[in-house]
Amino acid sequence: MPVHHGSVRIETPARQEFFDLTPQFQEFVAGTGVLDGIAIVYSAHTSCCVFLQEESEDVTFYGTQLLLQDTLNVLAKVAPPTRHEGQYLHPGPIHIRNAADLRDELPEWGLNTDGHIISSILGRSETVPLIDGELVLGEFGRTYFGDLDAVRPRARTVHFQVLGD
Repeated sequence: MPVHHGSVRIETPARQEFFDLTPQFQEFVAGTGVLDGIAIVYSAHTSCCVFLQEESEDVTFYGTQLLLQDTLNVLAKVAPPTRHEGQYLHPGPIHIRNAADLRDELPEWGLNTDGHIISSILGRSETVPLIDGELVLGEFGRTYFGDLDAVRPRARTVHFQVLGD
């Protein structure tokens, strides 16, 4: 069974934000020539997420779709935004020291615990059936990537994989 791999790079702002990957995902799938199988979209970033949701035409002043902003608002009640050190147990002093020594990171970049928690709740991948060369997303379904790390702009990579005939 053939397996096809691809990826897309996304520049994200220093706030929690979502990106509609549906067009890129559909284009990748079409380029594989696979008609029937499964398509996977995945993020290796531990403070990011991938999920399926309906498109909400209305947006906030930042351009965030209202349904996605509602999602962030609800999740902020579960994992409130990290505002200061000590708010959560993570990151501890060893993590902060290692981040500085090994990755040249600033201590305040560790204030993203809420993003890690939300990522683990929403998940970092989706598997979508592929029938007759089309992603089965439903009438209103879209594929979204979310960067939940609000401490700095980042360059993120989202991976695609298709398995099938």
